[in-house]
Order: sequence, then structure tokens, then C-alpha cells
Amino acid sequence: MIKAAKVYLVLAVVALAACNSDPKTERDTSTTGTIGIRVDETLQPIIESQVHAFEGIYRYADINAAYKAEGQVFKDLLDDSTRIAIVSRQLTDQEKAVFDQRKITPRYTRIAIDAVALIVNNKNQDTLLTMNQLRDIFSGKITSWKQINPESGLRDIALVFDNNNSSTARYMRDTLTAGKPLPPTATASNSHPALIDYVAKNENAIGVIGVNWVSDRDDTTSVNFLKQIKVVGISTEDNPITTDSYFQPYQAYIAQGDYPLRRFWYIISTEGRAGLGTGFAAYVASDRGQRIILKSGLVPATMPVRIVGFNNRPSKFKQD
Repeated sequence: MIKAAKVYLVLAVVALAACNSDPKTERDTSTTGTIGIRVDETLQPIIESQVHAFEGIYRYADINAAYKAEGQVFKDLLDDSTRIAIVSRQLTDQEKAVFDQRKITPRYTRIAIDAVALIVNNKNQDTLLTMNQLRDIFSGKITSWKQINPESGLRDIALVFDNNNSSTARYMRDTLTAGKPLPPTATASNSHPALIDYVAKNENAIGVIGVNWVSDRDDTTSVNFLKQIKVVGISTEDNPITTDSYFQPYQAYIAQGDYPLRRFWYIISTEGRAGLGTGFAAYVASDRGQRIILKSGLVPATMPVRIVGFNNRPSKFKQD
């Protein structure tokens, strides 16, 4: 009897310890624990909302997001400083080889379709540009606003990015200059708010920024930014006849592909198991997470979006 009593006592102690254990001190699961993730700073407004919502649902989950330039995000992923990266491109062959040596297979979760927006000063009347004009600006062939509009009262174009090592700078090089260097006159600011502030104060400036910083009409910060600058409309035609040929980075135009400067966003995971990073990626790709993407002004990647045209021509966009 005494021996049996001791067994029951041990079981009771184990059960009590299990009830009082703190999930934060244990190995992370898909909904508990602590994890550090790296996020391209371009997507900061949206991911902050995603993290806040996820932690609100799962009270034992603690996601520490570090927002950095694209180059630094990939460096941290390759250095094994993080298991989760949120970026706008997939790994290159050279980067894949690093993980191949470690016997790790990175997993991708496509979460959104984004756009790169061009912004100009409120005094600038030239808010419609063609893709050919953009190629000439970003290659350094066009250096003055007068080359675009002889009647313009503005001077030399001041091209500014959020960061020299940013995803937007890399995207524009890949898209407009075939990877060649940007003009030596191009400069970088310290942050996205600093970039918007620079464009707002410099009438000759044209800035390159992720559209989610100026697309959420319900966000006071985004609305305030839109009061300070103008967003450029872009046409893929060589010689547009009407303004109908130009498109701004509105959600519908991004979804339908009318706005040309668009790109995909991914969560890259190297966890190799169902950890907290995997749980967070699943949440962002779920209906709840995709609704946050939709509200921000971007296009959800894993749910169909119904687009109603101005001419009563509804269409449906669904990402494969």
C-alpha cells in the first residue's frame, strides 16, 4: 500500500507540474514559444499588424520581428541567425547551395502581391510617366524634368530610395536597368518615413517606395503620408494618347496586372519542423491573415479577390 501511495504521489506531482508549466519556457510549437524573425522593412506596416493579431489569438506566442533592408535579411537567414524571413524574392541558386550543404530544404509560403510605388512632390505637375521614361530615368539617360516636359519649372531629377541595399532598389535595377547600377546621383534615405519627408520637401525629387506605406486608407499614418506627396501613374504604352492608359498602384490594378511594377512576397522558413515560425506563416496565409493583407491595399496571394471595374465589368483574380 505504501509503495502504491508513493506511485500516486509521483504522478500527482508530475500532473501538477504540467499544469503549472509556462509554455514560453518550453520548445516552441506552432502556437507557443518565442521566435525571432527577419522582415524586409518595406513590409513593416503589414507584418506589425499580422504579429499583433497572431499574438492576440495565441497568448503564449512571442514573435520578435526585426525589420531590415533586404540584403541584411538574407544575410541573417544564411548565417542561421533566423529561421524565418519575409522577403520579396526567392533564394538564388547560390543561396540554395548554402542550405543544400546543411541538408536543409527551405519552404516558401506566398503571402501577397505588392507593388513598388513612385512618389513625387505636391508641386510636381508631371505625375504620369511611361515605362520607357522610367527606364531612361533609372539608367541616367533622362536627368531633368524638362526632358520629360519642356514646360516644367523643375530642375534636375533627384532620385531617392529607402535604402541602398533595399528590395525596392534591387527590384528597380532588375526591372528597369537589367541589373546595371543606378545613376550616381541616386541617393538613399534612412527610412521610409524619411524618404516621404524628403520628397515632400524637395520639388525635384522622385521617390521609390513599397506601396503598402501609402495604400491603407484606414491607417492614419498612411493617410498623412498621402497628404504630403503625389503617387505617379504609369503606362506600358510607348506613346499613350489618353490618361486612361496610365495606372496608379491601386489594389484592383495590381490584381489585374494593369500596374506594371508589381512583385510577390514570401515567407521563407528553414525550421524543418512545425515550430512557431511555421505556425505564423500558416496564419498569414490563412483567411484571417489574408484579410489583413486585403485591408492594407495589397493583393492576397492565397484567396480569390473579386474586382469590380468602373465600367461594370466584374472580373475575378486568383493567384496560382
